[in-house]
Amino acid sequence: MSFITAVAQYAPNDNKEENLNSIEALVREAHKKGARLIVLPEYAIYTVSTMDDRFVENAELLGGPSVTKIASLSLELNVAIVFGINEKASEDRIHNTLIGIEKGEVSALYRKVHLYDAFGYRESDKVIAAEPNNGSLLSVEGMNIGMQTCYDLRFPEVTRALVDSGADIIALPAEWIPGPLKEYHWNTLIRARAIENTVFILAADQSAPNGVGNSAIIDPMGITLASVGENSGVALAELSNERLGNVRKINPALTLRRYKVVGK
Repeated sequence: MSFITAVAQYAPNDNKEENLNSIEALVREAHKKGARLIVLPEYAIYTVSTMDDRFVENAELLGGPSVTKIASLSLELNVAIVFGINEKASEDRIHNTLIGIEKGEVSALYRKVHLYDAFGYRESDKVIAAEPNNGSLLSVEGMNIGMQTCYDLRFPEVTRALVDSGADIIALPAEWIPGPLKEYHWNTLIRARAIENTVFILAADQSAPNGVGNSAIIDPMGITLASVGENSGVALAELSNERLGNVRKINPALTLRRYKVVGK
């Protein structure tokens, strides 16, 4: 079994309507090219450069208007969509949440575990860190999709735990903030997670100014099947169970390993 997937890259800002219009245009473009699963960036609905009260003031609940609009788009086009939002948690705090929508319904959730308190940024000032293994898998065309967010990429246990739970594909929305060697880190780590877990990676980053771009679809051997570069756009690739099975037969790293992932 195989199907076409896509990563969509753009530059979300503080204008929700503009961001939702960008999402619709990119999703429709990917759908027109045959995509059945489309992964959007982290904080896809609302982004500003500093983690401050604006993220809280513009946060929405899971049943809010932005999620409802994307769900309607999913239903209309019969596509699965994964995207990140600033989800309202309290009067002064949010969750950094990934939503997986299939057939117009919220079918999977993941709240970010590792907050980006690095390279001079402080995500924890406004975001509540979720417990490990809080997410659920999204099933599309007989393949299971696990979700993780941006800074989680630097912690290999996250991806390994998702693969242990049955993930064939990892959806990785990100706002990979520019900085020293950051583009190099991003490109290295998305390949490392694919290779060590023999899994497909759909890594969807924001483009400048808040992301380094380089959204890509990586296969279980670490091969880049498609990439966007630095500009807005979509990249598409066909993923198959056959390829996944063949790679795991050639490189049976998952069955040969002698360590387990244990929560801290």
